[in-house]
Amino acid sequence: MTRTVNAEKLFDHVAKEVLRQQLWRIADFCGVEILTYAILANHFHILVRIPQRTVIPDEELLRRYRVLYPRPTRYQTARLDVIRAQLATNGPDAVGWRRRQLALMGNLSQYMKLLKQRFSIWFNKTHRRCGTLWSERFKSVLVQGKKRLLQTIAAYIDLNCVRANLVEDPKDYRFCGYAEAVAGSPRARAGIGQVTGEPVSRWSESQCTYRLLLFGTASAPRARGRSLPLEHFLAARQSAGQLPLTTILHCRVRYFSDGAVLGTQAFVATALAALRRKGGSFPRTGPRRLPAIADWGDLAVLRRLRRVDCG
Repeated sequence: MTRTVNAEKLFDHVAKEVLRQQLWRIADFCGVEILTYAILANHFHILVRIPQRTVIPDEELLRRYRVLYPRPTRYQTARLDVIRAQLATNGPDAVGWRRRQLALMGNLSQYMKLLKQRFSIWFNKTHRRCGTLWSERFKSVLVQGKKRLLQTIAAYIDLNCVRANLVEDPKDYRFCGYAEAVAGSPRARAGIGQVTGEPVSRWSESQCTYRLLLFGTASAPRARGRSLPLEHFLAARQSAGQLPLTTILHCRVRYFSDGAVLGTQAFVATALAALRRKGGSFPRTGPRRLPAIADWGDLAVLRRLRRVDCG
């Protein structure tokens, strides 16, 4: 997740559409798989899968280069011809070019850097502004690839527009992964399918599964707006009661954006051990169970938050 400077609501429908197109284009270049996303007026969320690194042939590198420059200038067109000739000789220039391109691929930080930089250039140019557009480095949470957990995070992202009082149903909000999938986009349906475990050819089954998680029923949307005040959260927590997961997802859950690592306790412990091997001490950190206000299962986070937020 990343937010605009001072959380200003800068993005109109045109800006959101440009950002949506760039999300997909740069993901194709970087080899990143988008599962779902949500773009709002002052921030966006995106759930991605980073595939294992594989050998990328030269023709695929050239295809991705053309994806990054869909309408190349004369210089870029000439440059592409030069690159192709260099790759054929496999000389030092070819080796250097491959290394530079591969350094941008299969890496979340490079993906977000490219996306935010390119969108900032477009936005500042078209709106006659200068300076930074984004308030800070993006927030990231390492999510374990368990089916139920991916479904929960994806639904939480797609419900951003409902929590923001923009629509009653995310299928009616153009700038989220679920709405794009409902509109028939094969790539968006493939992303939702990875979340639900269904192939693109079984979109009807995948959509039913996903809507059950979004609303608790296959069709009926919940009441618009903030469905659960913070005091109800706290009351349920104090009484050791539990709330339905679909109710929780209609509220802001900061663990999903600030928890650092999200998964089973064993997964969080493994991620923490890897961080310590890289040089961090983290003496007071360990897997922390989520508050028992819902049936989270064996779900834990790395970073403890001061309170459960909502709204």
